[in-house]
Amino acid sequence: MSDEREEHYFTADPTAPFQRAAVEATVWGHDLRLVSGSGVFARGRVDIGTSVLFRETDPPAGGRILDLGCGYGVIGLACAVAAPSATVTAVDVNQRAVLLANENAASLGVADRFSAVTPEEVEPGASYDEIWSNPPIRIGKAALHELLLTWLPRLVPGGRAVMVVGKNLGADSLQRWLDDQGYPTGRLASAKGFRVLEARRPATS
Repeated sequence: MSDEREEHYFTADPTAPFQRAAVEATVWGHDLRLVSGSGVFARGRVDIGTSVLFRETDPPAGGRILDLGCGYGVIGLACAVAAPSATVTAVDVNQRAVLLANENAASLGVADRFSAVTPEEVEPGASYDEIWSNPPIRIGKAALHELLLTWLPRLVPGGRAVMVVGKNLGADSLQRWLDDQGYPTGRLASAKGFRVLEARRPATS
């Protein structure tokens, strides 16, 4: 099971047999009943990092939100449910993840404000007030940096990215790197071996 999770969740078309698994979670005071699946990150559970992210933050107030590396959609769906004025775009290279996230949006009644797509399907000029993510650290540092430099520029001036990263997976060095790239980054919380980072796109003068 761990091999399936680590090897296939960032694959566009996983080879593992597709089996759905229910997930129940209470996030920011809202009960979520979701469905995850094999070949998608954190099948059958909310992973520890995402749990830390939820516990150590308040939900967004609204606006345009990007769930980057959405998996079965738990972060973006929690944002959509907790912030009725939010419009959420969830992005993942994994086609099963996109399918599950959209199914979950429909079951939660937020499909009118939540859309899961592959990166190629995102409107080129789309911008976001906030990015929320448990980023796929295991794709490697170079690929992760490329991923972040692709999406962080889509933040509006003054917008923010909220990310949870394992300390042992390079959270502190990532924080320094984000600073060096021109996205001032602070630590919102540290718990259970994870850092919750907030990176800002500077407001234009």
